[in-house]
Amino acid sequence: MSRPSLEVADIFRGHGPAWRRANAGHVSLGQLKVMSAIESCRTAALGGHVALCEECAYSQISYNSCRNRHCPKCQGAAAKEWLAAREADLLPVPYYHVVFTLPAAVADIAYHNKAVVYDLLFKTSAETLSTIAADPKHLGARVGITSVLHTWGSAMTHHPHVHMIVPGGGISLDGERWVTCRPGFFLPVRVLSRLFRRLFLEKLLAAHEAGRLQFFGAHAALADPQAFAGHLAPLRQAKWVVYAKRPFGGPQAVLAYLSRYTHRVAIANSRLIACDRNGVTFRWKDYRAEGRDRRKVMTLATVEFIRRFLIHVLPQGFHRIRHYGLLASGTRADNIAQARRMLDVTAAQPEAGDTSCPEATEPKPNPCPCCGGRMIVIERFQRGASPRYRPAASPIVIRIDTS
Repeated sequence: MSRPSLEVADIFRGHGPAWRRANAGHVSLGQLKVMSAIESCRTAALGGHVALCEECAYSQISYNSCRNRHCPKCQGAAAKEWLAAREADLLPVPYYHVVFTLPAAVADIAYHNKAVVYDLLFKTSAETLSTIAADPKHLGARVGITSVLHTWGSAMTHHPHVHMIVPGGGISLDGERWVTCRPGFFLPVRVLSRLFRRLFLEKLLAAHEAGRLQFFGAHAALADPQAFAGHLAPLRQAKWVVYAKRPFGGPQAVLAYLSRYTHRVAIANSRLIACDRNGVTFRWKDYRAEGRDRRKVMTLATVEFIRRFLIHVLPQGFHRIRHYGLLASGTRADNIAQARRMLDVTAAQPEAGDTSCPEATEPKPNPCPCCGGRMIVIERFQRGASPRYRPAASPIVIRIDTS
């Protein structure tokens, strides 16, 4: 895999020190740790190993990854591991994609209350979908939900929303059969939207009354209960966005979709175009436009680019992928087995090369890029150290490790 000509790490290394000095006292420890991890990722600062080809003696250095969940370079491998574990949970039914989005007035509150408001977004969206699905007027079944939090728009603005992947059916409330939704239709989005709005505002008001919310700057006045109630009043009549897409083509299409969404960060390195005295230029999509007109190019001042990237750093320990209903971790295996019996299908068995098989999780050596021979690790070196091995015949080639 070739290295992009420009990476977020390059921008952080070149402009991060000055940005940190200019914003001292206004950057969280978590944001500083993310910057440091991205700057050090796949460099000698994290150590690595030297591999040698058994056939042609070609050698290469591979530096270690930071494995930070906000690092654009580290999410590919993490996504593969996560997807391998999820593949066994897929059922032979249509899957639907449902999106719950917070209105801008609530997103402003979330900006300084990420842990509280994002948690409410997860819980209320899951409660909304589970409640409507359980209603006999709609589906009358217990459903399974995989939720993924995204906090950004394509231009890295603050835009909190949850993507849900849901099987098109569920186990009947009496636990006796599988209930399938109507072809091409899961649940009514208008009903979902209204319940989501009511539940979220009730829980947000309760969080305010419990003193769990903080307000700063232009929103400092919202600390007053009456002012906060007045701020929420227009939202009780506004339309809240809940969007349900058409069903996926099948379980493999679900996996392909999840691989693009579960471990995504605010911006991928592949979208970066340039970083110069004009700022950082990158590709983005304007979803208000139609067709190819959506594809646009934006240039932000470098300091603003860094700020936008870091506002999407999640609170420490906050889970951005969650499972509810039939897929809740404590009962997932039993529920999946029960659903398979109702659908009269057998559990998927690991095939050769299936990464969900324990034996397949052992690391496999990469082939030699020169002759295709077997590469073996001949030395490992610690953080900040240099490898002792230096070939006499040919120079060591520095490789960007994708693991």
